[in-house]
Amino acid sequence: MLIGAMDLLDLTINQLKRAAAIKEQIERLTKELRALLSGPSKSRATPKKSLTMSASTKKKIAASQKVRWANLRRAKSATRSVKPAAKAKKKTMSPATRAKMSAKLKAYWAAKKAGKK
Repeated sequence: MLIGAMDLLDLTINQLKRAAAIKEQIERLTKELRALLSGPSKSRATPKKSLTMSASTKKKIAASQKVRWANLRRAKSATRSVKPAAKAKKKTMSPATRAKMSAKLKAYWAAKKAGKK
């Protein structure tokens, strides 16, 4: 049975204190019942045990990794035996072409600046 808002105002101080005590007792008993039914509770504060590998396991992993790297290197050396293609020669401008481009750009920017004024 729940107490309505109007009934709460009609209670005396002693009745309110008794109601609060009963509510606390119910909460405590509920908590105790949950602990009994759920079994041993695990605290969140307990740190997890760090997982460690044995020395023999580390050696096995290292050995298998060395085999993988050896196979990879062996595969790379087989593909490297073929000479890489010669790089294409970088194209350069002749001084005459460079001078022509410079003159055109100077004229372009001069016209652009003259148009702003």
